[in-house]
Amino acid sequence: MKPYDVVTLTEDIPQRGLVRGQVGTVVEQYASDAFEVEFSDGEGRTYALLTLRSDQLLVLHYEPLQAA
Repeated sequence: MKPYDVVTLTEDIPQRGLVRGQVGTVVEQYASDAFEVEFSDGEGRTYALLTLRSDQLLVLHYEPLQAA
């Protein structure tokens, strides 16, 4: 994962009102396994900003990946 990757949650985070499948954007990488992720609504308003581990996230791909 890297900054500006679009990611989805792989688990619920009830204390922040987030559920599995919500989509966010990586805005910062703090360590090899710690990422600041911003969650925004359709109007672009941020409703959550928190640090998550890579195992809590899945990178979404909108274009085909090149075959190896």
